[in-house]
Amino acid sequence: QVQFVESGGGLVEPGGSLKLSCQVSGFSVSGYGMNWIRQAPGKGYEWVADITNTGTHYGDFVKGRFIISRDNAENTLYLEMNSLKPEDTGLYYCTPDWSPFRPESQGTQVTVSS
Repeated sequence: QVQFVESGGGLVEPGGSLKLSCQVSGFSVSGYGMNWIRQAPGKGYEWVADITNTGTHYGDFVKGRFIISRDNAENTLYLEMNSLKPEDTGLYYCTPDWSPFRPESQGTQVTVSS
């Protein structure tokens, strides 16, 4: 059974950092592209970043602030977020490439506020 469990969110001040984790079960993250997407309050899903066997890609708004990575041995996806801004507030999900905008998990809440 495919399952995604995100963690690592929280409340952080502008300029702060967080590292999100997504524990995956049911398939190997090493064999598939993986994404982080987010949903701000009252808005639709927004793609944040992906990692594939050919490299990593980021949304324009990231501008070098985030790093996506994966630990194949732990079957876990990560998103390191630095220089956080209030507009980064939202619910963050990890998703596989075969269904990038249909999260099947609870997500982890990130709130950037002073």
